[in-house]
Amino acid sequence: MHIIMRNIQKTGLFIFIAGLLVFIGSLSLSNFRLTAEIIDDRIGATTKATYLKKAAETLHITDREYRSKFGFIRDLKISFNKANDLLLADYGFTREDVDRIMAHITTPGVYSEEAVAAAFGNGSIDISRQEKFRGSTSWMASQTYHNNAALRKAMEQKLPDLNQEVLQGVGFQGYALSEYTFKITKSASEGILTDHLRAIFILSFLGTILGALLFIVPQFKEGPPGIKNNGIFHHPATNRGWLGMIVGGMLILFYIFLYWFPEYITNWTLLLDPVKKWLGGPDAEADRWFLYGFLYTLVMLVMGIRMFAKYRGNAYQMVRTTSVLFFQTGFAFIIPEIMARFNLPARDLKNAWPLDYTGFYDYNLEALTTGGGTGKAILFWMIGLAVIVVPVMVYFFGKRWYCSWVCGCGGLAETLGDPYRQLSDKSLKSWKIERWMVYSVMVFVYLMTLAVVYTYLPTAEQATPDKWFTKGNFIALIWVAMAIGMGLLFYWQKQRERFSKKTFLTMMGISGAVLMVIGISHFVLKAENLFFFNSYQVRAWYGFLIGSAFAGVVGTGFYPLMGNRVWCRFGCPLAAFMGLIQRIKSRFRITTNGGQCISCGNCSTYCEMGIDVRAYAQRGQNIVRSSCVGCGVCSAVCPRGVLKLENGPDNPERIQENPIIIGNDGVALNLKNSGK
Repeated sequence: MHIIMRNIQKTGLFIFIAGLLVFIGSLSLSNFRLTAEIIDDRIGATTKATYLKKAAETLHITDREYRSKFGFIRDLKISFNKANDLLLADYGFTREDVDRIMAHITTPGVYSEEAVAAAFGNGSIDISRQEKFRGSTSWMASQTYHNNAALRKAMEQKLPDLNQEVLQGVGFQGYALSEYTFKITKSASEGILTDHLRAIFILSFLGTILGALLFIVPQFKEGPPGIKNNGIFHHPATNRGWLGMIVGGMLILFYIFLYWFPEYITNWTLLLDPVKKWLGGPDAEADRWFLYGFLYTLVMLVMGIRMFAKYRGNAYQMVRTTSVLFFQTGFAFIIPEIMARFNLPARDLKNAWPLDYTGFYDYNLEALTTGGGTGKAILFWMIGLAVIVVPVMVYFFGKRWYCSWVCGCGGLAETLGDPYRQLSDKSLKSWKIERWMVYSVMVFVYLMTLAVVYTYLPTAEQATPDKWFTKGNFIALIWVAMAIGMGLLFYWQKQRERFSKKTFLTMMGISGAVLMVIGISHFVLKAENLFFFNSYQVRAWYGFLIGSAFAGVVGTGFYPLMGNRVWCRFGCPLAAFMGLIQRIKSRFRITTNGGQCISCGNCSTYCEMGIDVRAYAQRGQNIVRSSCVGCGVCSAVCPRGVLKLENGPDNPERIQENPIIIGNDGVALNLKNSGK
């Protein structure tokens, strides 16, 4: 029987690799041809489309067949740049425009809107340019310039900003440019892939799934139930060896293409168009985010079966694995697609802020506040989830209720990342880096969200019946919320010391400084931006550095190098927030029976959060760490039943400090810390 199972696994591995190669190879199975119809279909009957078609014809790209995706995308991007040049030639502003305006200035050094009007023609484009120029320079009328040269210099300094506004309005830039490139590349695809879509889908996706299952399922028959980690430090896939580095490299490349070069993976979205239409309706089509959600869910489901095989003797692991698979498949993937099909705001309803850092961005707030009753209900749920549900659930169950039972990031870490959990660094240095990094990200995303919401809200003068919540209301709410939070911290710290004095003073100092800066910027300076920085620029950098590079590229791609919880340990702001509550005010703890500990080290080895669990067990000390996600693997791999996950009363005995002293003079009780 053993030989048969091994042969089945070898066959499965062969099929899996073959399916994976077909999947990767499908990226090269297309030719490309750009037509005017594709441009109109993807961009619409707009000024943008007109100028892009003109640019493509000028560069002789239209109706030309490309056998290389790289060549097609290169020339398409050249066409976008050419279209921008043509747009600026008609809609942009140059020094010649300033010369014509200066020719109509009657009083030296005095800006005149009449001069601006006289300098431009009467055509529709000229009138549009005149209004844009006047809108950006009318403030100069209140300024005093010594002479015409100073006035000319001031207007010329505005030209780059004006041209940037033109391109933002009718040109191709930023995220919109990336989306146009992706959509046009996808529509321009033809050849083998589009002619044999179903066959390639079966060979790649179904073949890969079948191969993986053939490799995994025989593990259910490998002896009696029990967690087996045999040989993981000797296998190149799980000991930072060459195979693990290949896996990590593939994950890193996938995220790089997904976030920054999606036009190169359009063939994969073509393969998934039938699935998207089945879920989202006949007019729906797969984009890169549907591709990501589908692959994410598929990988979790397949690797979840591996979890069932490995931990089949442990009820806790079986239930929580089922839970994360349910929430990812239902709440993160299927339900948002159904919501979009019925023209409802499509959101992952379990994704809590600040992990879902875009939830309170202006475009989402606008969509939800104008989305009728459903949109407003989702907005209230988002707020309630962040400020009520999350803290209350952490109090009763610890952060494990989310990190190990609900979260998609945690779900991928527990399924795809499970083979690498032993690679997490348990050193004191790593813990110190972890603390500074994760709480820095948390503070940053909090301040960024406050700034973004403040920028979105109207002033008291701009308020309407539909937008009655103003900047002033928001400031008052922030002050009240932070005052309550600081009061609770002070009360809990005084009641029972839960932090070191240095940590407590740092937290109170940061909170006080934030309140002071908010008060100065809003009440004294009446600044447009809450913290004196451009909130939109900051959120763009956060999305690039944290949301994409850290959470995706590093957070997942570094599984085979740093363990499966890199993002959760070092970058997740929600994990940091819940960790504070878990440490300050929670019923959750891992209790230890130190008298049974044999110091085998299994618990520390397989702690994915880098906690030296054995050190606590040896002292008989409760484990109450803010980083602990309550996965329960430390308890599962303990051969003596030393560790137990519990939800008990929040009393002084919950957090113990070295209850047992082990030294040269023997073993003794620390009577001071035990309260006796």
